[in-house]
Amino acid sequence: MPLSIINSFASWVLKQRIHQIELFLKYPNEVQEELLHNLLTASENTVIGKQYDFSSINSYQTFAERVPIATYEELQPLIERTRLGEQNVFWETPIKWFAKSSGTTNAKSKFIPVSNEALEDCHYKGSKDLLCLYLNNNEDSELFLGKSLRLGGSSQIYENNNTFFGDLSAILIENMPIWAEFSSTPSSKTSLMSEWETKMAAIINETKNENVTSFAGVPSWMLVLMNKVLENTGKQSLLEIWPNLEVYFHGGVSFSPYKEQYKKILPSKDFKYYEIYNASEGFFAIQDLNNSSDLLLMLDYGIFYEFIPMDTFGTPNQKVVRLADVELNKNYAIVITTNSGLWRYLIGDTVRFTSLNPYRIRVTGRTKHHINVFGEELMVENTDQAIAKACQVTQTEVIDYTVAPIFMQDKEKGAHEWMIEFKKHPADVGLFQKVLDETLQTLNSDYEAKRYNNMTLNPLVINVARENLFYDWLKERDKLGGQHKIPRLSNQRDYLEQLKEMC
Repeated sequence: MPLSIINSFASWVLKQRIHQIELFLKYPNEVQEELLHNLLTASENTVIGKQYDFSSINSYQTFAERVPIATYEELQPLIERTRLGEQNVFWETPIKWFAKSSGTTNAKSKFIPVSNEALEDCHYKGSKDLLCLYLNNNEDSELFLGKSLRLGGSSQIYENNNTFFGDLSAILIENMPIWAEFSSTPSSKTSLMSEWETKMAAIINETKNENVTSFAGVPSWMLVLMNKVLENTGKQSLLEIWPNLEVYFHGGVSFSPYKEQYKKILPSKDFKYYEIYNASEGFFAIQDLNNSSDLLLMLDYGIFYEFIPMDTFGTPNQKVVRLADVELNKNYAIVITTNSGLWRYLIGDTVRFTSLNPYRIRVTGRTKHHINVFGEELMVENTDQAIAKACQVTQTEVIDYTVAPIFMQDKEKGAHEWMIEFKKHPADVGLFQKVLDETLQTLNSDYEAKRYNNMTLNPLVINVARENLFYDWLKERDKLGGQHKIPRLSNQRDYLEQLKEMC
């Protein structure tokens, strides 16, 4: 069958989903209420369902009063029972897959349950919807005339007690539907290679002669791969290697610090960037418009959403609101109840709503990855945008960064200390520092107030990292590639001190 016919047919099939998306756009809160009811009904005979008497819960208010907000540590005993082979603990159907995730804050591994329902009705559905929304916005797309270059994690699948664990990307590849395998590169064998640097070389050799029309992965690691592709081929632009490239689907970390670097290696005004928001726990949101930074919250993936306003988070006055009660431009911690049996689970991410009709969000950071030592409430969204602005003004490029507080001592005021690794160094670090600090003040009124006349905070301090510092730090901790990320902000100095020792 000619590729043009395959492209047209695939586009037609995917775009049929638009009508279902329009349904939850029109009735978002009703869709969420029904979803919660279905999750409770499905799990009423599980261990957790009997513990909280799900069968008698007939309203959101009762659900919120009866079932507590839970962290991973609080759910871990139930998860471990399932990992040891017991079923019907927190979800009605057997769970044999667990996404292993250590995150960025803790070396201890988390094992996030992934049910068959979550695979089909959340993760794979999200991947199809991403293509659906992209194709709906770009009628002349020829995406399926070529392949998508995917860059996932570096962990293989391991078996224990007849259950399996590994990176989410490895689980998704292991269970990948035929249509996805057919349209992807590199091969599953290469994608699942464990050793990161060997894997990079194999990906380059396998993909550089393919007709790649899109690529997907975390911006920081994808940039490393793309630069190695250019180095290997001696080309200046990715379009010289893959002339039919049309879109980059990205997620995992903010794209802001990397956008200008991508524009240099993809010098086309027609090239598209589409952002997604997914994690081991689920697929949450998708950019649904061209040239937008807002993500449409997907409401029919088997995930019920609640939100904690960050100004009450962790306080005695902490409150939880459902989707119908969120407000624009407030930072919220996300709480999810899922079709993998995570009940009122605090995922650790923060978002703010940019639109309430439809519900669109931007990811602003992590509940543990912000700085609030001095009442400044600095979020990753602020620092990413400030880094992007400072790079633009000073014509520099940043590979990675992290920030920690300088605590007040005796009569000395506090400050923020940065470790920044540059790809292209600023001619004047002082100017970069000035623009960075001033931009943070324009983005964050709390930071501005603490910086006013150096009242509480002295000017920020910048350490210029040696080449490959962050890469070596991750390598030393066996965290190269995939979903592993540098912790951007911390209320403690642990990460910064470790990096300074290696600098």
